Amino acid sequence: MAEFLIMFREVLEASLIIGILYTFLVQSKKTHLTNQLWNGVGLAIIASVIFSFLFQIFAGGFQGNASKIFEGFVMIAASLVLGTMIIWMAKNINIKAQLEKEAEDAMSSSNAGVGIFSLAFIAVFSEGVEIILFMYSVMLTSNGISIISSTLGSLIGLFIGYLIFVKGKNVPLKQFFNFTSIFLIFVCAGMMAYGVHELESGGLITDYGRLWDINPPKNLDGTYPLFHDKGMIGSLFKGFFGYNGNPSLIEFIAWLTTLITMGYSWKKITSKNS
Repeated sequence: MAEFLIMFREVLEASLIIGILYTFLVQSKKTHLTNQLWNGVGLAIIASVIFSFLFQIFAGGFQGNASKIFEGFVMIAASLVLGTMIIWMAKNINIKAQLEKEAEDAMSSSNAGVGIFSLAFIAVFSEGVEIILFMYSVMLTSNGISIISSTLGSLIGLFIGYLIFVKGKNVPLKQFFNFTSIFLIFVCAGMMAYGVHELESGGLITDYGRLWDINPPKNLDGTYPLFHDKGMIGSLFKGFFGYNGNPSLIEFIAWLTTLITMGYSWKKITSKNS
């Protein structure tokens, strides 16, 4: 479920940005610049794929405690980036005016084509890097990702972008982003907690012991019960909400602090914008 929401949000955001830029170019009768727009999109996708391969190679070079420390920092970085994305979207739920201003500034320069190309490239590549970072984090917490769920999220994001800019449908984006933001705040807190957990496992942070252990014992056949944090249901909650049946004190504090901070900040911004 976490990968579905992440892919849905990221693909929809990229689609909205490119759709707004394309519509602005057409309405401004600058259709000759649309080629630069699509060139930027295409190169950004290629760059994202290359970055993905390099990231996997780099991540695979760590072993033992170094691997756990690396994963811990990646998880914390992903949590911070995801939190920033949630807050940014809450502040800029209507990004059309801002993007049109940036596009207008780009076109007013002597290198208008380069400006439009750069806007498109940065928008798509940044979303691509975020997807790689987030999906790697989801994979670590849930011991894998669902290709079906990820693909479905991407397709729905593209479809909604298509409805908005091709079919001219009035899609309630504010409700979409508000609803998904609530769930992603829990994902953000879970990533932060798991990052701290990995730093503890790697010996970078002192582990002061478990606060509690509500994990049921293994089944007689060696499998994990449904509600164990490695069981079928428990691992689902672990991947989505950061659930841990035996958290440490620092891990729990990190989870609770992130959840409260993000929840309060998001609520304050959305209340102001409503």
